[in-house]
Amino acid sequence: MAAKQMHLAQFLVHGPTYHSQAMWRHPETAARNYDWSRPDLYQHIAQVCERGLFDMVFFADLNNISDTYRGSLEPALRYAAQAPEHDPLPLLSFIAAATSHIGLGATLSVSHHQPFYAARLWATLDHLTRGRAAWNVVTSLNHNQAANYGEERQDADARYERAEEFMEVCQKLWRSWEEDAVVMDRQAPIFADAAKVHRIEHVGKYFKSRGPLNVVRSPQCGPAILQAGTSPKGMDFAARHADGIFAIQPRAEDAAKYFAEVKGRMAKFGREPDQCRIFFGAQPIIGASESEAREKQEEHNSLVTAEGGMTILSAHLDFDLSRLDPGEEMAARKEPELQRLRTRYHKASGEPMTVAEVAQRHGQSVGLPQFVGTPKSVADQMQVFMEAVGGDGFMLSPIHCPGAIEEFVDLVVPELQRRGLFRTEYSGAMLGDHLR
Repeated sequence: MAAKQMHLAQFLVHGPTYHSQAMWRHPETAARNYDWSRPDLYQHIAQVCERGLFDMVFFADLNNISDTYRGSLEPALRYAAQAPEHDPLPLLSFIAAATSHIGLGATLSVSHHQPFYAARLWATLDHLTRGRAAWNVVTSLNHNQAANYGEERQDADARYERAEEFMEVCQKLWRSWEEDAVVMDRQAPIFADAAKVHRIEHVGKYFKSRGPLNVVRSPQCGPAILQAGTSPKGMDFAARHADGIFAIQPRAEDAAKYFAEVKGRMAKFGREPDQCRIFFGAQPIIGASESEAREKQEEHNSLVTAEGGMTILSAHLDFDLSRLDPGEEMAARKEPELQRLRTRYHKASGEPMTVAEVAQRHGQSVGLPQFVGTPKSVADQMQVFMEAVGGDGFMLSPIHCPGAIEEFVDLVVPELQRRGLFRTEYSGAMLGDHLR
């Protein structure tokens, strides 16, 4: 039986740090005259990933600078803990102009917008990218982000209930133009057949929208939908709507459980498992030898300070870790915000980790497993992980930029191709073709 081929995507942020708090400080980043605000950098990254035949490049995004740790902006700004982050959406059409196949994804929260705006924006981007756009649909779960819009943070049930209706309205709007509505008969003259353009007349709990959209049906009839839900509500939302999911699971056994849970939920929404691809986060660290790779890992991880880790973890939990003794065991804490950390981080010896150790580990990769070794052994680790999980692929995050992405494409991708684990050419020009 032929080996199951994996899918690959590249994680990006329009800012100085991604999952690694060390990235902006890394000697390789400094040596390459890194300017994260430069738009041609992202064109270059996308071109490299297209050469590597990746499904897509994907930009995460937030609309705040966190003051959760110590009640101050200072730590986030000091350590570049997801600050600053420029809006990635304008980059997508800029990157599309320099590429021809790779998918282009970005985050937009539904919590602070109206469906008509989002539907129009993403239909336009799908046209500009020629069917390669992907929208990572999120709800805002941090009090800092809600405050920037003059709103209160909502609980998960309310956020997802609103998000479900938001997506319902968007889907109606994307379909408000039939595929053959544009006639372009210059002699008649008829530009569009009005009988094939429909109002939606949506009236719901959260939204009203008359329609139709004033953007013609896009190549994918709206963008591909990405999601990253881990709560029961979030997994249901992903199982119903998502074409791709970004998941963080440090251990293969936990990834296998998540994979089975999400794929199992898809059936109740009338979907087949392969209609949604799950990309598990991974941080490759590649060396010419195993010892060189381990030295690279130690160098990278040592650049993350405990306080920098506390800052980013506090932001992600929306819980101020400065309230805790950094030397106490994290597993002993009873706060509900900290419960998921019980299984995410552990020492190889099995010993419990302190609050400071958990935070520092989080600052190194935000829970992504580090695949460390030669190109062959990194490919081995990826293959073992995928076989244990059952599919589908990886969302890769670099330890420095530029440089680390190029290493993976030039050294690891050919090894995966030799094993029959990765495509050797694109089968189509739109993102949906890559995800199949």
